[in-house]
Amino acid sequence: MLDERDRRILELLQKDAAIPVAEVADQVSLSASACSRRIQRLEEAGYIQRRIAVLDRERIGVPTTVFALIKTAHHSDDWIENFRRAISDIGEIVEAHRLTGSYDYILKVVLPRVEHYDVVYRRLVKRIELFDVSAFISMEVLKSGQTLPVDYAV
Repeated sequence: MLDERDRRILELLQKDAAIPVAEVADQVSLSASACSRRIQRLEEAGYIQRRIAVLDRERIGVPTTVFALIKTAHHSDDWIENFRRAISDIGEIVEAHRLTGSYDYILKVVLPRVEHYDVVYRRLVKRIELFDVSAFISMEVLKSGQTLPVDYAV
């Protein structure tokens, strides 16, 4: 069972995983050793899956985002597994979700420029049969982030 200190630790680490334990400890009113033990417990319990560096997309050279909505005529477990494999090593596809509604999947694709979408599209359709793919260019990011609300954690 998580308490408010655990939730605050999770909030702090989400914002900056490189924050020194002593600083986290100060902010949650614990000793550094007690705070370190809590962080280790949160990792062992699976609340913290991994620690990553969030890169600046402009500096990395992939400032453009395209969302590709996909319809397929296939819904078998084998096809879904083949689809997973088809998208798994296309680095520009950074997220993929199975949907309800009119479309079956949505892909978030990051690109150096919008014209590069055709390269990614061609690589994808060579690997797997798709019924329909509609692409939408993101004009502006209104909210972005990796942080999750921790109020619901138990």
